[in-house]
Amino acid sequence: MWPTPPGALRVRPLPREATASYLTRLAAAYHLNAAQLLDGLHITATGTPTGLPTTEIHLSAEAARRLSGFARIPPAHLSRALARRPPPAAIGTARAAIARWQPAQPAVQPLPACTACTTHRSPYKAIPAWIHPAPDLPRAVICTRHQQAASDPRQRTPLDIRSLPELAHARLTARRPPTAASLSWASTITTRWYDHHQHLHSRWHTRLRQLTTANPHLTPGPASPTLTCRNLITYPETLTLATALDRLPPRPLPRTQQTAFLHDLASRLQLPRLAPADHDLLWQRLTTR
Repeated sequence: MWPTPPGALRVRPLPREATASYLTRLAAAYHLNAAQLLDGLHITATGTPTGLPTTEIHLSAEAARRLSGFARIPPAHLSRALARRPPPAAIGTARAAIARWQPAQPAVQPLPACTACTTHRSPYKAIPAWIHPAPDLPRAVICTRHQQAASDPRQRTPLDIRSLPELAHARLTARRPPTAASLSWASTITTRWYDHHQHLHSRWHTRLRQLTTANPHLTPGPASPTLTCRNLITYPETLTLATALDRLPPRPLPRTQQTAFLHDLASRLQLPRLAPADHDLLWQRLTTR
């Protein structure tokens, strides 16, 4: 195995960083690409890398051990930091040092990380990092310290959110994440509201305008900001709705409790009233299980 060179550089992974992202940043610190670093560590690579965020790399246990040794990071610490999804069975138990590049579907592709946080953990060369959002929060990454965020892999750089303090506030106050079921319902409901211009359209339209003003590189095109920023724009309300749904019993609510729930939810969403139609997904959640 290629030993760590004297005076080796310390490149720390970001929390939930994609393995391919960390590997790329670590290699760049030594003026190498990922393939050259893997070859130097005598790790056999298969598959075709197409670049971040569309490709992820899966490491066998031995390959991960060699990488941690070179990076001077204990294997357990490196494993906790990186968003290592379960590797294919063919390499998960392999004793050989194997790395497999595989395509990442859009729904699970990582998002661009805060540039300030990345520089702090890799001060030798400014290589963008890609991280996965927390699994128990809406699909977005928000750096409350440096006021940067992203919610779509087509956003090649994080967005400046200083003009939208409610986004950082929502992230900071999410001390008790909602259950996966409630978050799934809430994300689906707010996505439908957003796409159909319902209930919170005026607020979300203003938020979109503020984002595009603060980030002039967000220009209309095949990946319109209306679409790529959707999860970020609806982030506070999705969390609020998910938290409210968590309090519902596992059965349809009686009419009087439906009215009370909607009144309380409207207050939490800062709406004068909330009266979903029969075809509204929120109404379906209240009346069926």
